[in-house]
Amino acid sequence: MSVTFDPKARRSLDRWCEDAARGLARRFGRRSFLSRLGLGLVGGAALPLLPVARAAPGARAGGPDEDITGPEGDPTKCEYWRYCAIDGLLCSCCGGSVTSCPPGTEMGPVTWIGTCRNPKDGKDYVISYNDCCGKTLCGRCFCNRNEGERPMYHWYRNNDINWCMGLQSQIYHCSTALVLGVAVEGQPEK
Repeated sequence: MSVTFDPKARRSLDRWCEDAARGLARRFGRRSFLSRLGLGLVGGAALPLLPVARAAPGARAGGPDEDITGPEGDPTKCEYWRYCAIDGLLCSCCGGSVTSCPPGTEMGPVTWIGTCRNPKDGKDYVISYNDCCGKTLCGRCFCNRNEGERPMYHWYRNNDINWCMGLQSQIYHCSTALVLGVAVEGQPEK
């Protein structure tokens, strides 16, 4: 199926497009057009960098902490249930939160882990303790709980190490406590 246009309509469409292009050329120079195009491309590329709340797939609103009262539910207290194996300064007292570093610091890629029991649901959760690095010591809300700590020859289970390895700055600032998931007991050895 082919569509044919009336020659008169085709000429008027061509004239309209030509007039629009000439009008733009009169108002904007090539450099102005290129600078606006570049600005639009850079702005469009920066759009994904805007702050947006992103939840992990399957994450529940509030997480396993929701509705816990008292010090076991307060992330600024050492008795908070996620801090069962922490040794350091709490990021929740230093401008960050239980799960995020304060501005001006970055989360270390190497962590130690612990297993803590949530008093609300009675389940054990695997907690990743990440150090936030890059600024001097926060100096607030020191917490040292060593439940399940192993001797130093099990370095990956020990919380006395500066875990800022792998970052540009090795300066420790504070520690976070991220829930990795529900702890599941393994099969007994045969």
